[in-house]
Amino acid sequence: MVYIPQKQIENLKKLITPGKVVVIYGARRVGKTTLINKYLESEGNAGVLFVNGDDIVVRQYLESQSISKLQDFVGNHSLLVIDEAQRIEKIGLNLKIIVDHIPDINIIATGSSSFDLSKDVGEPLTGRKFVLTLFPLAQMEISQIENRHETEANLESRLIYGSYPEVVTMRDNSRREEYLREIIGSYLFKDILELEGIRYANKLVRLLQLLAFQIGKAVSVSELGRQLGMSKNTVDRYLDLLEKVFVMYSHSGFSRNMRKEITKNKRCYFFDNGIRNALIGNFNPIDIRNDIGELWENYIVTERFKKQEYLRQTTNSYFWRTYDKKEIDLVEERGGNLYGYEIKWKNVPVKIPRDWQKNYPDASFEVIHRENYLNFINSAVTF
Repeated sequence: MVYIPQKQIENLKKLITPGKVVVIYGARRVGKTTLINKYLESEGNAGVLFVNGDDIVVRQYLESQSISKLQDFVGNHSLLVIDEAQRIEKIGLNLKIIVDHIPDINIIATGSSSFDLSKDVGEPLTGRKFVLTLFPLAQMEISQIENRHETEANLESRLIYGSYPEVVTMRDNSRREEYLREIIGSYLFKDILELEGIRYANKLVRLLQLLAFQIGKAVSVSELGRQLGMSKNTVDRYLDLLEKVFVMYSHSGFSRNMRKEITKNKRCYFFDNGIRNALIGNFNPIDIRNDIGELWENYIVTERFKKQEYLRQTTNSYFWRTYDKKEIDLVEERGGNLYGYEIKWKNVPVKIPRDWQKNYPDASFEVIHRENYLNFINSAVTF
């Protein structure tokens, strides 16, 4: 498979430091192991101990909480890499022991669920860790092997089949569909259902499908609960778990306490368009779909999200909506300034909402469409 250079390699090189643990989160199949292997190729493999949390022998050592056992396990290696670290109980405490008693060791730990791994590494590794998150390929990564003409030609594929590394390098749409269905069946739901307390697998699937049809719309947790026959608290918990296994994420409403502004609802987006389309069983071409607006908004907002993560830019993201249905798709707060973006598939005139202009006169406003979107998701933000 063609390798597309990953932006997180640059960040990994900067963050690898003795006495610190670099934790890499990301869904299955997004390239976490590939990232580490490419890093090792560039830096050299000498002194590396690469282990997997699925290995029972590895777990016996890395769950031991014994200084001598952990020292014997690491030996003279200068870099310890633990793949699928969420499989190891109390991994955070054991990594703290290693860091504290083997001063020159470098450590990388990966996990496909931030739920299991973060709850174990959070408190024990306070002040001792850096976190990187890996997503399906970002367009800013793919652009390294594509020219502008190729990117435009491949846009429809990105909107329908998404950007998982293998999907991007495949050239057969039927294989892409099969691959995405396999991810959902073999990995996505498996990871979610392994989490504690998930009792209603069929309702979880239905919840994802409801969210897939509501991209770009304000989602009411209470209404979702009524549709699914679940309590609001259970829906909230399921949404939180879906974020922690990197299926979807949400934006809350932006407000500076203006009475008209809606803040109690959220907008939900999928980390990958292909996963979203597989969930609803729709891989039809764009010209016969009625959801191109939703596909486009999910794609643009998510590509922007990936870019900011990979460039390590501190940005707060929201949507803006009033009770009289004035809205802006994406609001970013960075550097003390507000930026409003309306996302449209076609380049059509869009008026700035009067309430936005009145209440936030110093905020900018821009329409993102097919003719200008690449600068929005590829180039660095100017602060």
